[in-house]
Amino acid sequence: MTERVGVAIVGAGFAGLGMAMALRRAGRESFLLLERAASVGGTWRDNTYPGVACDVPSHLYGFAAHPNPAWSGVFARGEEIRRYLEDVAERERLGDRLRLRTPMLAAEWTGDHWRIETGGDAPRTVTADSLVLACGRLTEPEVPDIPGLEGFPGALFHSARWDHGADLDGAVVAVVGTGASAVQLVPELARSGAHVTLFQRTPAWIVPRGARAYTAAERAEFAQHPDLLDRLRAELYTEGEARFASRSGDAAAAADARAQAAAHLAASVADPALRAALTPDYAFGCKRVLLSDDFYPAVASDRVTLVPSALRTVEGSTLVSAGGERHEADVLVLATGFASTRQPYAALVRGESGETLDAHWAEGMTSFGSTVVSGFPNLFVLNGPNASLGHNSSVLMVEEQAAYAVRALARRDLTADRVLRVRPEAEAAYTDEIGRAAASTPWITGGCRNWYVDDRSGRLTLLWPGTVDAFRSRLARADGSEFVDVHASPRGAWSDGERSDDAATRARGGEES
Repeated sequence: MTERVGVAIVGAGFAGLGMAMALRRAGRESFLLLERAASVGGTWRDNTYPGVACDVPSHLYGFAAHPNPAWSGVFARGEEIRRYLEDVAERERLGDRLRLRTPMLAAEWTGDHWRIETGGDAPRTVTADSLVLACGRLTEPEVPDIPGLEGFPGALFHSARWDHGADLDGAVVAVVGTGASAVQLVPELARSGAHVTLFQRTPAWIVPRGARAYTAAERAEFAQHPDLLDRLRAELYTEGEARFASRSGDAAAAADARAQAAAHLAASVADPALRAALTPDYAFGCKRVLLSDDFYPAVASDRVTLVPSALRTVEGSTLVSAGGERHEADVLVLATGFASTRQPYAALVRGESGETLDAHWAEGMTSFGSTVVSGFPNLFVLNGPNASLGHNSSVLMVEEQAAYAVRALARRDLTADRVLRVRPEAEAAYTDEIGRAAASTPWITGGCRNWYVDDRSGRLTLLWPGTVDAFRSRLARADGSEFVDVHASPRGAWSDGERSDDAATRARGGEES
């Protein structure tokens, strides 16, 4: 079976649905969403571990066009975010555009279109004028190379592939990792009656979450007065933008935030030795800053044993730490993160020269505008290079990228061959902009290893090193001069005229974010 479409979107999480919405609002109805799973939802469908929830306030973590007055609390649970995305897909009438259980197996640029081979229940070839990769950046679990791991006799699984059939009642559950997932699931495991042995390679900076449920009266008020939601969303956005300073290395803001985190730890953990083990030795913001009200109390309780070193080897049911401690466990949970800097989908996509996207990104992901890539015509990557945030809602970035992609498609329609090719020098200039903006930040200089930086090059490849406002401004300045044989007007509108001097300067990287 072969389907022909204007735009093929791979992935039906926030990014894929956001792209479909942007296309529809621009009057572009020829599109398909290819989703490997049986339903929409992305990471919020896949992650079902106990306590899974969002670290962004719920009324900011959603599409601007689809406010949800019914969020249960200040921070939404994973299951209700999944339901929200299913509801958005239904309200947007995307059912006939969805191809569920349809994984992308390969995508190749043929000279004037993309040919996408899919698998699943009904394998098919999809040909598309343009391809949007909305595959997510935290989709493939990272399983550490630990000697003896495969010989562990009990239940063994990654936190992102939670085994709900595992019997945890009264069990000794070893959790490897103390990142965002572990901080949420460890208190839940302790509350459920399990004893948790927690292997911590590196402690995290943790600030109070301030979680609470919304009352029925508050939810009714939101539903009856949409303007209240608009004002709340604007306030939450402003608060998020203000957090950028402490995450990015502003000395005063970072000192204040670090003091808040230290006070939170001191108020929750009385044992000075345990407090010391839980105190990071790197700059605030170097790693992802975590939010939790109950992690420290759980670790300080008799239900959790903290092992302040990594898991080194597994000898049957005995887990041996890097410090030489030996611990028995019935269940082993790997809360070890995801393949982030090297995206799994990249090996499946071949561009104009036959090179894979993975090979193009051999020294770390690169792009122009965090969205388009030289050598890969009519391709848009959402949630890819330098499109993540550590201070505000990632949905805001998705919406900006989708809007940029729609503008680019309008520009493509004015070209003779309907093909957009990114200038290599535009991609290189944008990559240099990112490097200069990131050079003095804690992500590069803070004395830690983090998943924002690609080990192969030492470059910041995941995070956008600025505010959302700065990202919006940067994409607004993209006037078409980033593409080969596309002319731009001084105002950035599409024009068949000559490129302005200002636009040429921007193409050479004359402006920074």
